[in-house]
Amino acid sequence: MALPQLNIATFNTHKGLSSFNLRLTMHEQRLLIRKLQADILFLQEICGAHDRHHDLPYRGQYHFLSEDGWNFAVYGQNATRAKGHHGNAIFSKYPIVRWENENISESRVEQRGLLHAEIAVPGLDKHLHCICVHLGLMGRWRTRQILALSERVQHMVPKDAPMIVAGDFNDWRQKASLVLKQQNLYEVFEQMHGIHARSFPSTLPIFRLDRIYVRGFDVHACHVHHSLANIGMSDHVALSARLTGNGYVGR
Repeated sequence: MALPQLNIATFNTHKGLSSFNLRLTMHEQRLLIRKLQADILFLQEICGAHDRHHDLPYRGQYHFLSEDGWNFAVYGQNATRAKGHHGNAIFSKYPIVRWENENISESRVEQRGLLHAEIAVPGLDKHLHCICVHLGLMGRWRTRQILALSERVQHMVPKDAPMIVAGDFNDWRQKASLVLKQQNLYEVFEQMHGIHARSFPSTLPIFRLDRIYVRGFDVHACHVHHSLANIGMSDHVALSARLTGNGYVGR
């Protein structure tokens, strides 16, 4: 069987709100997600339930987006509020055979998690391990969370298993790659262009906060989805990459 080609995307939905929280944009976000045509999609700050989503057929952004042609979807609740909750999600066209959400919060003020799913992708001898990440804003918290991510990979992922780690790293100081390279995880924009993509704020991306790290794949293309149609849909822009399994994880 030929090694698989995968389209991967990551997007911080900002709880289905536009930049500056001016309006609900879930219908626009749903349209964007369709256009990405991702085989596996990593989402952050996606609402599992929120009473402001009164115009949706289901209660919450997670249900509204995941029903749109996705065969498998998992949601990891991180932050709980009086009127709802939000967290990370992974949508997949291939079977999710196992998943777990790890709490890596360093403060009650800022609740964070690692959503880890194993996916059975045709053409891969091992399950594909996917981790959806949303790290903290404070540097000292983020440092410990990056180490927690690295330790999870080291202890919970077989050394010969392919991996994708994607999400909002909030890595203003560009430190995550130094740690994740120890697990043979390499960022797709770094590989293709020598530098991480600008992804925040969506109105004029300056900061390089969102990432797609891979192990066991060749990177053929990567894109920042910043256009007039997408400006302000969230406070982040979506990133995508086209990958081919190479059968080698380098460990």
